[in-house]
Amino acid sequence: MAENESTAVNEETKSNDASVENLKVLENIEVKLTVEVGSTELKIKDLLKLNEGSVVELERLAGDPLDILANGVQIAKGEVVMVGERFGIRFTEVTNPENRVQKL
Repeated sequence: MAENESTAVNEETKSNDASVENLKVLENIEVKLTVEVGSTELKIKDLLKLNEGSVVELERLAGDPLDILANGVQIAKGEVVMVGERFGIRFTEVTNPENRVQKL
């Protein structure tokens, strides 16, 4: 029985090592990080009426956390910060890493 347990532990260790190696292969793949302020739906006729100075109301309330997406998949929520003279995003909530990888 001890031999069976030892074999199971060795197989699990090999499986974990393979998983780590698989993740290392993925580490250098670039993804597009996007921050979504909000969204709305418009009819095409309303879209065609937009011009400079037009204001479109979004579904999100002022002060709500922004969605942070990697390749279109939400991975976190955050808030806008200034980094020198550029905008940045501070992560305030991050989705579970397992869920993030599965959705990507």
